[in-house]
Amino acid sequence: MRRLLLALLFLIVSPLSAEETIVADLSQRRVAITTDFNGSEILIFGAVKRLAPLTSLEPLDVIITVSGPPSPVTVRRKDKIAIIWANRDEVEIDSAPSFYAILSSGPIEDILSETEDLRHKITKEKMIRSVDAGGVADAAAFTDALIRIQQQKGAFYADEDAVSFDEQTLFRTTVDLPANLTEGDYRTQIFLVRDGAVVSKFETDIAVQKVGLERFLYNLAYNQPLIYGLMSLAIAIIAGWLASALFSAFRRT
Repeated sequence: MRRLLLALLFLIVSPLSAEETIVADLSQRRVAITTDFNGSEILIFGAVKRLAPLTSLEPLDVIITVSGPPSPVTVRRKDKIAIIWANRDEVEIDSAPSFYAILSSGPIEDILSETEDLRHKITKEKMIRSVDAGGVADAAAFTDALIRIQQQKGAFYADEDAVSFDEQTLFRTTVDLPANLTEGDYRTQIFLVRDGAVVSKFETDIAVQKVGLERFLYNLAYNQPLIYGLMSLAIAIIAGWLASALFSAFRRT
C-alpha cells in the first residue's frame, strides 16, 4: 500500500514536460543513388503528444539534425617556409560527419543552453570531436576550418527558421540532401526544447545506398579489385581501338 501511495504521489507532482513526447516520421527512409541521382529532398514532420492540456509553461521549440556517416579527418594548415608553401601543423579530428544539417524553429543560441548543447552535441562545433591536437595550441581553429570547408562544399548547413511549428503541436520542415552523398545511415534527430533544455528526443535513420550498376561496380571494386582493374583495362583498350578505327574510317572518306 505504501508503494502504491508513493507511485500516485509521483504521478501527481510530475512536471508536465515529462508528459510531452515527439511523434514524428519522414517522407522517405531510403535514398537510392543511381546514375542520374542529383540530390533528394526529405520532408520531416510530426507532432507533440501530450498527456495533459497545454498550460502556461514556457513555449517549446524544435531542433532537427541530420548527420551523415562519421569518419576521422586530418586537418592541415599551410604556412610559408622560405619561398614555398608547405603543411606545417595538423590536427586529427576523431569523428566528423560527411554531411550535417541543423534546422530549428528559432536561433539556436536563444533556444538551447550551452550545457544542453554539450550534453547532446547538437551544434556543429560540439558535434565534431578532436582527440589529437599534436601539440598545436589553437586546435579549435582547425575545427572551425573544417566546418568552413564543409559549408563551402554544401556538406554542412544550418537554417534557424526552417522548422514550422504550429500551435506548439505540429511541426514540419524539409532537408536537402546533396548529390555527392556518402553511402551509409544518416542519423536524424528531433529535439523538443523548452527554456533551453531538451525535454524530449526522437531518433531515426535514413538509409542511403547505391543501387543498380553503381552498386555492382562499387562491390566489384572493393571485393574483387583485381577483376575490377582487369575489366577497366579491357574497356580502355576496346574504347581506344574503336576510337582509332573510327578515326581511320573518317580519314578514308
